[in-house]
Amino acid sequence: MSRNYKFHNPEGVYFVSFAVVEWVDVFTRNEYKDIIVESLDFCQKNKGLEIFAWCVMSNHVHLIIRAKEGYILQDIMRDFKKFTSKKIISAIKENPQESRKEWLINKFIAKDGICFWGTDNHPIELWSNKVIDQKLDYLHNNPVDEGLVFKPEQYVYSSAINYAGEKGLLDIIII
Repeated sequence: MSRNYKFHNPEGVYFVSFAVVEWVDVFTRNEYKDIIVESLDFCQKNKGLEIFAWCVMSNHVHLIIRAKEGYILQDIMRDFKKFTSKKIISAIKENPQESRKEWLINKFIAKDGICFWGTDNHPIELWSNKVIDQKLDYLHNNPVDEGLVFKPEQYVYSSAINYAGEKGLLDIIII
């Protein structure tokens, strides 16, 4: 793996994207997206995660994040992905309305156990205001580009509403 895709600067702000294995559309149900939001909130309050922007799509998540001093971003991400993997798979198993239950669970079975998230986070350090603006625009316009909403701030599972001056699902640091 190249140096470009590692958390090499402990004080850096990073754009991070990670997807469900095989890009399976799991986050079509709000209860599964809510697990992501609750877990991000927990990481903010208990694990030193600072969130500048976020968006949960049907099969992937985008974040602009940093670790507070004394915390390690790759450790936060490891714990977040481990916890959400177990929690979401459990929610799928327990959901009586999940019509794709067996198919979904079979997608996440690996030789060495259960695998929900892909293995990479594709962290990109944001080194200039121009790059920050590009990634912020990309992240917030993802739901618009997918045809889910007409304007970024209409998508509930994103920080675009915060940038429009309203309160969103998570407290964030406006860049």
